[in-house]
Amino acid sequence: MSASYPIGEVARRFGLSPSALRFYESIGLLPEPARVSGRRRYGDDTVEQLAVIAAAQRAGFTLQEAALLLEGLRADVPPADAWRALAQSKLDELDTAAQQIDEMRAMLRTGLSCDCLDVDDIDAFRARCVAWARASGVSEQVE
Repeated sequence: MSASYPIGEVARRFGLSPSALRFYESIGLLPEPARVSGRRRYGDDTVEQLAVIAAAQRAGFTLQEAALLLEGLRADVPPADAWRALAQSKLDELDTAAQQIDEMRAMLRTGLSCDCLDVDDIDAFRARCVAWARASGVSEQVE
């Protein structure tokens, strides 16, 4: 027999409110759980689904995208074209974000490596930040 967990325990595990879990059920993101004495009891499968949803959200997926991601991860059905398109789009977004993070890390490490910044160093650092902002599309108005 598999384990079952009350709504409060599952919600705490994932930093959610019980109402969030009920909402996930209402939009079909989670299956309706078994009930014991009228109270929701979640199994290991649902906990695993929540782990995938949480990971997807940390990576920037919306709930609707997370639902599509879960649909595409079924062992009995090959991934649909829509799932593959979403996965490729998100991979592209993550690659762009990773590149931007690496660039910002490099700028911050440059700033930290200086024992004493002089005016030229500060101006060069600011210019590099402005160039990064323009290149990443953060702002077209950066001057």
